Amino acid sequence: MCEVKIKWKQPFYDDVEPIKLKEPLAVFLGAIDEAEEFVFTYSDAVKLAGHSCPAVSGAYKITQKALKVLYGNEIPIRGEISVKILGSVEHGANGPISQVISLITGAAPETGFAGLGERFERKDKLVFDEKNEEPNAFVFTRDDNKKSVKVTYYPERIPQKEELSRLFTKCVVGTADRQQKEKFIQMWQERVRIVLFEEVKGLFTVESFN
Repeated sequence: MCEVKIKWKQPFYDDVEPIKLKEPLAVFLGAIDEAEEFVFTYSDAVKLAGHSCPAVSGAYKITQKALKVLYGNEIPIRGEISVKILGSVEHGANGPISQVISLITGAAPETGFAGLGERFERKDKLVFDEKNEEPNAFVFTRDDNKKSVKVTYYPERIPQKEELSRLFTKCVVGTADRQQKEKFIQMWQERVRIVLFEEVKGLFTVESFN
């Protein structure tokens, strides 16, 4: 077996708690044995998005927190979770965040898997509720018992140094030198780390309801 691993520039990616789920469809079609689980890491979210930022890291943590409340000590079941995003796909980072949530939970928009007979449907389990918009608010619901949890994310509470905006502009327009580029990366990824390890209080609120 040949396994090629990415050497991440940020070693803390490997320290982020993984998310484990059962995947009945993968078992049914023979991709894995029944005793096996899907394991998602933060690096999987980075691969999906093509980058690492407070939105991607926030999406990972939002999903992780929701699943822990919904399932407790049980292993969550991928494909048996519905997600409502309170706002339009264009609002803020709802679009990129929704892709990470979909990757992990299996909940998909109209482009998702339609199922086999009456089983394994993922299509239309991830929806955008434009009429009840709340910034960075996401409602996860178990399909089996209808238990729900709302996770709200507050990225504006992540500390940001004034120098970051200046360096960001220089990097975007192409006037930054190598030292400035590295400084920008360091400061940018520091914000990502703050989210993943909740180094600042109040980044998330979690509300459980039935």
